[in-house]
Amino acid sequence: MTSPLTSTLEPIGESRPGSEWWRTAVIYQIYPRSFADADGDGIGDLAGITAHLDDLAALGVDAVWLSPFYRSPQKDAGYDVADYCDVDPLFGTLADFDDMLARAHAHGIRVIVDLVPNHSSDQHAWFQEALAAAPGSAARARYMFRDGQGEHGELPPNNWESVFGGPAWTRVPDGQWYLHLFDTSQPDFDWANPEVQEEFRRILRFWLDRGVDGFRVDVAHGLVKTDGLPDHLPTVDADPLTADSMGGGDEDVPYWGQDGVHEIYRDWNRVLAEYDGDRALCAEAWLPTVDRTALWVRPDEMHQAFNFPYLMTGWDAAELREVISESLRAFPAVGAPATWVLSNHDVVRHASRLALTAENPQGHGIGPDSPGQPIPEVGLRRARAATTIMLALPGSAYVFQGEELGLPEVIHLPDETRQDPTWFRTDGERYGRDGCRVPIPWVADAPAYGFSPSGASWLPQPEEWATLARSVQEADPDSTLWLYRSLLATRRAHALGTGALEWLTGYGDDVVAFRNGDVTVIANLGSEPVDLPAGTLLVASEEFDGTHLPADTAVWLTAD
Repeated sequence: MTSPLTSTLEPIGESRPGSEWWRTAVIYQIYPRSFADADGDGIGDLAGITAHLDDLAALGVDAVWLSPFYRSPQKDAGYDVADYCDVDPLFGTLADFDDMLARAHAHGIRVIVDLVPNHSSDQHAWFQEALAAAPGSAARARYMFRDGQGEHGELPPNNWESVFGGPAWTRVPDGQWYLHLFDTSQPDFDWANPEVQEEFRRILRFWLDRGVDGFRVDVAHGLVKTDGLPDHLPTVDADPLTADSMGGGDEDVPYWGQDGVHEIYRDWNRVLAEYDGDRALCAEAWLPTVDRTALWVRPDEMHQAFNFPYLMTGWDAAELREVISESLRAFPAVGAPATWVLSNHDVVRHASRLALTAENPQGHGIGPDSPGQPIPEVGLRRARAATTIMLALPGSAYVFQGEELGLPEVIHLPDETRQDPTWFRTDGERYGRDGCRVPIPWVADAPAYGFSPSGASWLPQPEEWATLARSVQEADPDSTLWLYRSLLATRRAHALGTGALEWLTGYGDDVVAFRNGDVTVIANLGSEPVDLPAGTLLVASEEFDGTHLPADTAVWLTAD
């Protein structure tokens, strides 16, 4: 495996039409509460992020995306926002944010922040005002309050179900109901209300004025609901995309992917265009096809959209070739990059997911009693190969904190430590997302494996974290950490983000083989070794004899 190459990033703020930074960037997702804890309370914070910016620069990423750090009662780990323009004391202060941003920029690392426009916390001043106001008031019109059905309004307005389980409606003392597609503590805004639209323009400008480089938009496909709020129940299906309550199925869902949402992002695009430096919008939009997803990134809307059809593709060469081909057709057709992703804070980490032997619908998570338990060695080997494929593809890519260490999903969390609302709202039927959110290990022999100086950790870390800690992998050139460094440096050196893919044939049905510029990528997803062509080895996901590519292994080559 080659060592990383020295690289530099273009200056922050530089803009070249058609060559904007977000078209090719590798962006590292930081889940702040689980990244690094500087003050010892067991919850990661902004100062912890700042302390590890050198490590991120050494890894070679172009930008970071921070999950929410705003004021919040933390009923859903910060995705229930009480104040969009302040930092929760758990994570620090606005001054800490400004310091982190300035130091990231000094490293050539851009900063994207999460924005949650579908819903607020029930502790948000607006919702508290709505609860105190009468039905039909201007305060209630900011949210989705409705009268109930039945003789006395005792039944909810429709039969919608929450993504987290249970009904999507909660009744207030005066008899009205409010919509919450997620937890009861997360009331949905009414985006038909001009006051809501103007408030989010203000929020965008607040953070843009501070210097952020863009926004990842939570539930970007959910803001607009079909007029009349018609009844709908998701179809139960074995396919994890179709069964996904976030909208990845083929059916028309009255609260996902409605046409009216596009005008919201056209408006936001105009706000970002007021600022220098190619500020970016990235959509979390769970949609059934890449063609549907591409509608979010037309030239006057968002700039990126996570490629969830790619993320949800299993370890199958034919399926991978198809989704890659479709992505590289659909996204460039609207002038956007494909935006690849394998893991994030909402999905089973791909070092475990790729070794599951039973269906696992998105959001259900895995725990001790889940069917099809992953085999760790198989999962890690496939994860390394999958990343080797992904980082060779043209476009942009996201990596989730800890995947550069090969972290698996934490399966054996004690029930009493779980915190995901999904676990509680389904009475333990679904394990939820805690398993991918466990604080990451930095130093093998330090308290909390270097996550916190006190040894505290908001979710318990497994003993195996000691062998996966960054301090251990730093000294091992065959580690997953060094694989990621090599991939990122070589990707930049060979300009793979701006390249073009050419499929290669003759390698068999179980092989993914393509050329991007001067780099040939061959990945063996089958069980039998594959003969390699002559060439210079740039990077390999596993050690091998240099001639016969083993199962679950991928390589980058250049011609001699």
